[in-house]
Amino acid sequence: MNVLEHNREAWNAQVADGDRWTIPVDGETIARARRGEWSVILTPVKPVPRDWFGEIAGRDVLGLASGGGQQVPVLAAAGARVVSFDASDAQLAQDRLVAEREGLKIRTVQGFMHDLSAFADESFDLIFHPCSNCFAPEILPVWRECARVLRPGGALLAGFNNPVNFLFDWRALNEGKLVVRHALPYSHLDLLEHEREELLRECPTVEFSHTLSDQIGGQLAAGLHLTAMFEDNWGTPDPIADHYDPFIATRAIKPLR
Repeated sequence: MNVLEHNREAWNAQVADGDRWTIPVDGETIARARRGEWSVILTPVKPVPRDWFGEIAGRDVLGLASGGGQQVPVLAAAGARVVSFDASDAQLAQDRLVAEREGLKIRTVQGFMHDLSAFADESFDLIFHPCSNCFAPEILPVWRECARVLRPGGALLAGFNNPVNFLFDWRALNEGKLVVRHALPYSHLDLLEHEREELLRECPTVEFSHTLSDQIGGQLAAGLHLTAMFEDNWGTPDPIADHYDPFIATRAIKPLR
């Protein structure tokens, strides 16, 4: 299986199906952002603290695997110079839809998050990377590329899954039960073929757990300095979130020379 192409096509299909992460923001949200009244999310519910961004107007921002017409247009309306980079052609089209509808300037680039060779070193002041690296087989290259394209003093804001989420049997989760089945690190590729095919009929993307050593330690190994973090949940009853917050957001900066 070519996982990257599979997930690109899966997200294209989810746009057609109206998945919650593919529905563009409305005009009132953009109008409020233009007035300075804005918030965006890295994880399902909790708004990112505004002090994580610093001054956004006039800054060069990369929305990394952040297509869908949701966060990137808000940042553009708040005054940032934004590039949306995503594997899914259809998700990028959602950003362009909002840009055309609202008169925003958003550059869109299609590609996979581990390869930012489309951008020169030190191109961005901020990288906004909501929960999406679970769709990439490896994330250490993602952090290295983020560090490369960030300017000194720039910040990487990232959301990701707590790897503990992947311990549990997915069939049991559908019945509201927590049944520990998998060892970590884990991916859907570890399932027997018939099980994987069954799971992909319900959830079409192939996902990877990634250890905290790679999620957090990988940012540090890339030369970034962690400055803040928080945890989040789905905001609705859920067999996992009823016991702990299954998502993590981090803020890391590239040190000044």
